[in-house]
Amino acid sequence: MDTALEAPPGMTWIPGGTFRMGSEAHYAEEAPVHRVTVDGFWIDRAPVTNREFAAFVAATGHVTLAEVPPDPRDYPGALPHMLYAGSLVFRKTKRPVDLTQWGLWWEYRRGAWWREPYGPGSSLKGLEKHPVVHIAYADALAYARWAGKDLASEAEWEFAARGGLDGAAFAWGEVMRPGGRIMANTWQGQFPWKNTREDGWEATSPVGAFPPNGYGLSDMIGNVWEWTQDYWQPRHPGDAAKPCCIPRNPRVASAEASYDPAHPAIRIARRVLKGGSFLCAPNACRRYRPAARHAEAEDTSTCHIGFRCVSRPASGGM
Repeated sequence: MDTALEAPPGMTWIPGGTFRMGSEAHYAEEAPVHRVTVDGFWIDRAPVTNREFAAFVAATGHVTLAEVPPDPRDYPGALPHMLYAGSLVFRKTKRPVDLTQWGLWWEYRRGAWWREPYGPGSSLKGLEKHPVVHIAYADALAYARWAGKDLASEAEWEFAARGGLDGAAFAWGEVMRPGGRIMANTWQGQFPWKNTREDGWEATSPVGAFPPNGYGLSDMIGNVWEWTQDYWQPRHPGDAAKPCCIPRNPRVASAEASYDPAHPAIRIARRVLKGGSFLCAPNACRRYRPAARHAEAEDTSTCHIGFRCVSRPASGGM
């Protein structure tokens, strides 16, 4: 296959291969490290931008979940006045706080959506090349299908993010700041109250503002979290006992283990997010690594979640 000639616009070919997925050096949900094989695929060189998403909405009339009041049937016991259209927006605290109390810095803001990312009165002026945010899983999937593409599996996404550096801690090697250089849009300082902005950005940055990885992909780490199609499971499966049994193109297709045990009455499946965001900080969330992963309810959108798409050859194994 001459992938160079057949590559869709804005996409890069990722050659298939076997790699060590996960990490045992950071968070429990990233373990155990296990070998996985993925077939070759194309992937967007950068997250989908506000300009690109606007073209999709103009062509299809798509309405994002953030624009629709939540269905009371999905939230048993919720008070009616709490069910309004909106999305989660980060707000700095004024001082250091208990980092287990995420409600101190997240606000479900009425009227926040992708065109008004900070609520009514805000706009996308100057943010056309920034990643689109306030995107729920269904919104990302709808865009991908409109574009004739798909969302990556968790294994595909991690393989691409590693840029050919199998087992490295970061997408660019073993050191967070090689030679002192900032390689991704993350939080500098003490989260959630003091951001020194050494990287030049308080929130999202234009796609491609930081060095690409070994496959030429921008913003695989930091800037915005990205949706994958896998349902969440709290740990990876163990390694295959024999080389012949290494999983090929694995995908978690069952939602059963994905529901949040802290809210048993709410049966909304969770998917895997990858890559970390501009809010990831050394003192709070060291998830600016290819192995890092996070569970997010399918109907949830925030100011730091976006996505990118993949495309697979017709003979692909997914």
